[in-house]
Amino acid sequence: MSSRKCFIKNSKFNLPKIPNILNYTDLQQQIALTLLEGAGRRRMRHILSHVETPAAFFAERKSNLLKISGLSRHILAKMNREAALKTAETYVEYCIHNSLNPYFFQSDDFPARLNHCEDAPLLLFGRGNMNFNTTKVVAVVGTRKATGYGKEISEELIRSFAGKDIVVVSGLAYGIDIYVHELCVQAGIQTIAVLGHGLDRLYPAVHRNIAQLMLDNGGLLTEFLPGTKPDRMNFPMRNRIVAGMCDATIVIESGAKGGSLITAELANDYNREVFAYPGDIKRELSSGCNRLIQQNRAHLVTSSQDFFRIMDWDQKGHTSSQQQILFPELSPEEQVLVKLMEEKQDVSLDLLALKTQTAVNKISSALLNLEFLGVIKSLPGKRFSLA
Repeated sequence: MSSRKCFIKNSKFNLPKIPNILNYTDLQQQIALTLLEGAGRRRMRHILSHVETPAAFFAERKSNLLKISGLSRHILAKMNREAALKTAETYVEYCIHNSLNPYFFQSDDFPARLNHCEDAPLLLFGRGNMNFNTTKVVAVVGTRKATGYGKEISEELIRSFAGKDIVVVSGLAYGIDIYVHELCVQAGIQTIAVLGHGLDRLYPAVHRNIAQLMLDNGGLLTEFLPGTKPDRMNFPMRNRIVAGMCDATIVIESGAKGGSLITAELANDYNREVFAYPGDIKRELSSGCNRLIQQNRAHLVTSSQDFFRIMDWDQKGHTSSQQQILFPELSPEEQVLVKLMEEKQDVSLDLLALKTQTAVNKISSALLNLEFLGVIKSLPGKRFSLA
């Protein structure tokens, strides 16, 4: 159970009355969705796919919710909508008074890559100046006990990112994470820290100065409401956001166990690229990276050049002198994909999904057909271009 106190009192089996939705702001409704007992992230996404908006959900009649949600009366009885909205008022006031930025999963400024992950949060809170939906977002993570070897790797990698419009995401933890954030601030690279607690505090507190510097070009992000403490159980949840919002995850140093390995495994589960730097087989802090490579769960990289080559990010865009023709036998969806590749030359799978607002599995099917037809070609790093 989260250490954040929840003061919602549910009547045991009586379904609550329908609240007057005109009394509540959009943010109250969005926060209230996260407070409903028995309403997990996947379930609420399913329900909202039918009712479309939080306002419609809170105003919907009980009988209709039972039909569209697939919930039992028992579970729906626990989802005390009015109490959730009342409790949400306090959090709205805190967000306003402390300049927190909310990012709801249905809004354009929500990290679009996260919406391709089934267990993505419904709502995020941020502080700073962040752009989640640029074309290149990379997670750089590692051990909390960084060595000189790990720091040297970090320095070479982050230097190579300067001036390339790359956003770097990490966790503000001791060791590699905080060192990477510091390097990004020094190099003028946007960097985002995903936290395992609410934005009313900072953990570790000794990183407050670098966190403050990050706000001008990047910032702090969390799914946890204000008042949530940095409990151990929160950090694997934090790691799924780090992995899901990025095109690739790079592990600098890691022991046999640790949060960076969890992030790497989650990135693999989300069909993202994973990279690891090898190390001495006798060094404990290289064992995690070596195992990822050995098990084919990560690309082996020895320099930033390897990373750019595999991601195919080191190639400058160029304009083809050949006029591309949209084949009449292509479906409308396939023609849209070809048109996007004409404009961008070299496009990632995630960006195609973002631009077309289409699920990744459907995009992948259309891309496979285009490849069979010889219209496009696949590139390393899940990128595509016209053939």
